[in-house]
Amino acid sequence: MNFTIKEITAADREWVAQFLEKNWGSTKIVSRNRVHEAVNLPGFLAVEGEEPLGVIIYNIEDDQCEIVVLESLVENRGIGTALVEAVKRAAVSSGCRRLWLITTNDNMRALKFYQKRGFLLVAVHRNALEQARRLKPQIPLIGMDGIPLRDEIELELPL
Repeated sequence: MNFTIKEITAADREWVAQFLEKNWGSTKIVSRNRVHEAVNLPGFLAVEGEEPLGVIIYNIEDDQCEIVVLESLVENRGIGTALVEAVKRAAVSSGCRRLWLITTNDNMRALKFYQKRGFLLVAVHRNALEQARRLKPQIPLIGMDGIPLRDEIELELPL
């Protein structure tokens, strides 16, 4: 592991905004009919020197912590796992009882990744992306591997 995990600071926000625009179509992230202005939320970067290798953005409300964005730019180095662990520690120290997230029905890699790390499938919100597109029109109709984007899948890790 030749990278470190650091908290996102004000100096990192411009990189985060550009990254989200390029990779997610906007700094706005929609989950469960809610728009998150992700660039303003707390998070962590995995960095090697000054080079970002991954990002995780989260939102804590009451006793729940939602992972809003997780993306690793380099695979199979433990970056995603290290970022999730950093958020898990932040959530526990904030008194959270649940760490949760939404992914889409086409994202088989995310489903595999999170389940291997102890997350449980807790709900399928059928046709939720129809409503999400009203809040964020940039959400495409077709996702990974040509799969129509329709549903939000909710996973959680009890803390």
